[in-house]
Amino acid sequence: MTKTEYIEIDGKRLETAWHGPPPDEALTLVFLHEGLGCVEMWKEFPAELAAATGCGALVFSRLGYGRSDPCDLPRPIEFMHHEGLEILPKVLEAARIEKCILIGHSDGGSIGLIFAGGTPAKALKGLITLAAHVFCEDLTIESIRAARERYLNSDLKQKLAKYHGRNVKCAFRGWNDVWLHPDFENWNIEQFLPKIKVPLLAIQGEDDPYGTPAQIESLVNQTGGQATSLMISNCSHRPHVDQYLVLNEIKKFVANIDYISSKSFQNYISP
Repeated sequence: MTKTEYIEIDGKRLETAWHGPPPDEALTLVFLHEGLGCVEMWKEFPAELAAATGCGALVFSRLGYGRSDPCDLPRPIEFMHHEGLEILPKVLEAARIEKCILIGHSDGGSIGLIFAGGTPAKALKGLITLAAHVFCEDLTIESIRAARERYLNSDLKQKLAKYHGRNVKCAFRGWNDVWLHPDFENWNIEQFLPKIKVPLLAIQGEDDPYGTPAQIESLVNQTGGQATSLMISNCSHRPHVDQYLVLNEIKKFVANIDYISSKSFQNYISP
């Protein structure tokens, strides 16, 4: 069953959806959406993964997305730092999540990396990234510039409005404008990678128009914990949509983390 409600962070409402058992009964999968995403744009993937793993799932829309409250524009260059260091810890606390695995897509993956390497992240047991960015590339900027043209000259705005409603401007301009800001070419979060100690599964499509293999290579080579990469053929910027095998790979990763977490808990409570 799915439970949809709102949580309040710093006086603003964030849309959330729950799948599976609550946090006090199972490990929670926390979904962090892409730069144009929201709760609804994950579609059935969180519910399917919750059912496949036995975990709970928290999906939420960041400020300015989906049915969450609007945000102020323009976003600052380090908006993902703010989301990872300030907002995500408050979301986990408000949701009473005691142990979790983050699943972050694109910008959401970057936010997850910042959180994992820049905060105590006590509840974090593992991290999965889908087409995450750790630095800015020319290819990314070219694709984001092309997205602006589609927004202005095609039906992309109308398609996004189906998911974001009154937030369609916040969602698109908040993402597009900051990535195309001249100062964003120096954006880089690699300093957080060595401080990430939890297991990491980094997934990327070979045909991703928003990032080269250099992104996933940096993740694996610099992360301080156990890191595994998966480059997928015939796959673009949405691995979890383009290839069904992604669900199975995540299921295996989660099962191993959940086993380790359960064993550690049992050892802790044993006399």
